[in-house]
Amino acid sequence: MIRRDYYDVLGVARDAADGEIKKAYRKIALECHPDRHPDSPDAEKKFKEASEAYQVLSDPEKRRVYDAYGHEGLKGQGFTGFSNFEDIFASMGGIFEEFFNFGGGGRRRNGPHRGADLRYDMEIDFEEAVFGAEKTIEVSQYVPCARCQGTMMEPGTSAVTCPSCNGRGEVRRSQGFFTLTTTCPHCRGAGRVVQHPCRECSGKGKVLQTTEVKVIVPAGVEDGNQLRLSGRGEPGGNNGPTGDLYIFLHVRRHEFFQRRGNDLVAELPISFCQAALGATIEAPTLDGPVNVKIPRGTQAGQTIRVPGKGVPHMRGYGRGDLHFVVNLEVPRHLTKEQEDLLRQFAVCEDGAKPAKSKAKKKESWIEKIKALALD
Repeated sequence: MIRRDYYDVLGVARDAADGEIKKAYRKIALECHPDRHPDSPDAEKKFKEASEAYQVLSDPEKRRVYDAYGHEGLKGQGFTGFSNFEDIFASMGGIFEEFFNFGGGGRRRNGPHRGADLRYDMEIDFEEAVFGAEKTIEVSQYVPCARCQGTMMEPGTSAVTCPSCNGRGEVRRSQGFFTLTTTCPHCRGAGRVVQHPCRECSGKGKVLQTTEVKVIVPAGVEDGNQLRLSGRGEPGGNNGPTGDLYIFLHVRRHEFFQRRGNDLVAELPISFCQAALGATIEAPTLDGPVNVKIPRGTQAGQTIRVPGKGVPHMRGYGRGDLHFVVNLEVPRHLTKEQEDLLRQFAVCEDGAKPAKSKAKKKESWIEKIKALALD
């Protein structure tokens, strides 16, 4: 399925501010909300499309990825859009409350809903980013309470129908041609009231627990990349699916190598004699030392390429290259013998230069003044 550009969907410019994006989405959501058009496939499509666009463009990280890589980039980050209204209202119910003071209806609120996603910021070494690694992290997350199995009630007890909303989970009021709904303040949308809360979780149905999670860092990742661990987030409500865990990678700098895409760059210090006469020297790489050939007459700043010693391609085969930038080192201290040899070289170098034609001696400014005085 071909997806439209999110900026076109909302009718905003690519540099639109957050306020413009929010205003544009509010207008479309109001016009196409399913409570207003219950039997219109076209309105349903526009509402889903606009909700998906707003979900991406209102999130700074998702928007950055989308601007750089489009829809395919979002797929790589684990975002595939909304498949139905349940997904939309589970993810964005709060924005509807803010916009219009209504939600998706009691049926949706009381049904299964997806758990929240979690974020973990992980620092890795430069070599781990290049070659990949297996890491173990500790993540604090809520898990279903073992005592009440997530029911929020003491074992052997049951909940009663909320007397305020008669089990609907919402209260309704009419305003023009809309039926506006708000969450029932008594049962908070559950439709039921727990009279005997579980003493283990205090009626929350879940407890905070720290667990160890193994993370496979693929070879070739970059600073700022994200890894998505499906189903390792918060548990869903009413038997809904578990959220995901997103690992944000922060790569430490290397003392010698710098990264340029899939290539590596480093300075290679060589002597004057090695540059002039050529040489084969041992140079470091992330795989270990290799022999690098220095051509005769190499100049400072010249680049020497070592193929296949860069960063592995994440979504392909092979590796980038390593580029050494020649840094000509001038000795600070010379022995007497070295100095004599260099002076001989300097004499030979001057002798090899073509003789300059004798130019007419320029008259000094003092001589010019004297001549004027005599006149």
